[in-house]
Amino acid sequence: MSIRDIEDIEKLKKINQALISRVERSMDQQRNAFSLFQTAINLENRVRTRTEELRSILRRLEQSNIDLVAAKENAERANLSKTRFLAAASHDILQPLNAAHLSVSALSEVQTCDEGRKLVRQVERSLETMEDLLRTLLDISKLDAGVVEPEISDVALEPLFISLRSDFRPLAAQKGLKLKFRPCNVVVRSDRTMLRRILQNIISNAIRYTRSGGVLVGVRHRAGKIRIEVADTGCGIPEEQREAIFEEFHRAPQATEADLAGGGLGLGLSIVRRMTETLGHPIALSSRVGRGTVFHLELLPTETVSIEPRPTSMGPELPRGYGLFGTRVLLVEDDPEVRQAMTALLERWQCSVRAAASTAETLRALGDTAWVPDIVIADQHLQGGDHGSVTISEVRSHLRRDVPALIVTADMTDEVARIAQKIGVELMRKPLKPAELRALLAHLLA
Repeated sequence: MSIRDIEDIEKLKKINQALISRVERSMDQQRNAFSLFQTAINLENRVRTRTEELRSILRRLEQSNIDLVAAKENAERANLSKTRFLAAASHDILQPLNAAHLSVSALSEVQTCDEGRKLVRQVERSLETMEDLLRTLLDISKLDAGVVEPEISDVALEPLFISLRSDFRPLAAQKGLKLKFRPCNVVVRSDRTMLRRILQNIISNAIRYTRSGGVLVGVRHRAGKIRIEVADTGCGIPEEQREAIFEEFHRAPQATEADLAGGGLGLGLSIVRRMTETLGHPIALSSRVGRGTVFHLELLPTETVSIEPRPTSMGPELPRGYGLFGTRVLLVEDDPEVRQAMTALLERWQCSVRAAASTAETLRALGDTAWVPDIVIADQHLQGGDHGSVTISEVRSHLRRDVPALIVTADMTDEVARIAQKIGVELMRKPLKPAELRALLAHLLA
């Protein structure tokens, strides 16, 4: 039936409405499809844009990482260069400093008036301060550069405490302070030299900033660990200062001139922080202003042992030159000032000295068979690339006997110590302390 055959108007309206609705739905579907198509295209463009942005960011990050790695390598090279420079500079500086020490010591031998002795002592203190500062700066440089390798071993604390007590008892007595070490039969895992340096710096600070009372060093067992505690009755540390005290050249703000009279460069605790981090020994402190401070150092134990404390001799000081009268000393030193100062000092001790600057000169000095050295003192680094250790070996070969020998050097590396141990000679670091040199010579000759 065609539309013309339909006479019912209402029916026609319904048919028309149905057709219109069908057409509208069809158009809506087309519009929706087109809209989805446009949306898909927009999303694809946005994804492409974001992908390019991410690629650009990743390229920048990659370049930043390359730059950071290069900067890190440059910083490490700069640190190592700084360490090498300081090591070389310290050797060059320690040479004249050593000559000054020896000359001042020889000068003190001939002083007859109190004023002269006082001036000599003032010069000695200035030289010691300069030496301490130089050595500490070199230590800090090495620790920062990461070139210090700890030699971890079993360290008995009781002998270490005995040694520290012997070192600091005169200083504490001079200030009227009590210094106590509680006995302990404990062995810990650590580097013996570095651990001693850590405790030495902490105890030194404790004595410096304590005006009355004293310092107590002891050991506690805590959760399977050993905790060394250094407690003092000093001025205390304000809470806001407890991190700053580990920074270089920091001094307690409440310290008086009397507290700092014995030196105090403000570097001791910065060395402590670096060494404890190198060793993995956590360090902490508790303090009350005006009441005192307690430093806590945690270590891992090894075992408990029984150690008999060694008696310390408190006998009178031996007279100058004791045991050295007439001693024939072969001195090998290439620095003219050091050679002259050392010769003058040894001659003041009534020694017979022959000096040389190289291995060849040393062997020529031995041409007189009537003069045979009782002991050889040699600098390690000599003219023309010579080494004192080689010179000593040549002298022993020439004399056909193991004459006692001593290497003196401003070289702070462990390599020199290994060389000295290998050829069986003693080692002393410059600047030399005349009293220590005299005692070691007397011991070797005995």
